[in-house]
Amino acid sequence: MASKKIVVKAENGLHARPAGIFVKSASKYTCDVFVETNGKKVNAKSIMGLMSLGIKQNQEVTIITEGSDEAPALEELSAVMAEHLE
Repeated sequence: MASKKIVVKAENGLHARPAGIFVKSASKYTCDVFVETNGKKVNAKSIMGLMSLGIKQNQEVTIITEGSDEAPALEELSAVMAEHLE
């Protein structure tokens, strides 16, 4: 298991467009991918799950990857989150 904490800086938080980009990137990997915040953990390959977190500006989230390609997945997904939400 690998994980990384990120603070969402985007004024609008995690809205539909960046969530869609994140889900598309996560779906390329065979490992399990989760996003956790405020004690709630969801499958990051599900846009509905990701949107259900209601991630706002300045909220800390943790990206968690578990499986054979967890390291490259975490690296790419951290970059995607930073690019679209900072």
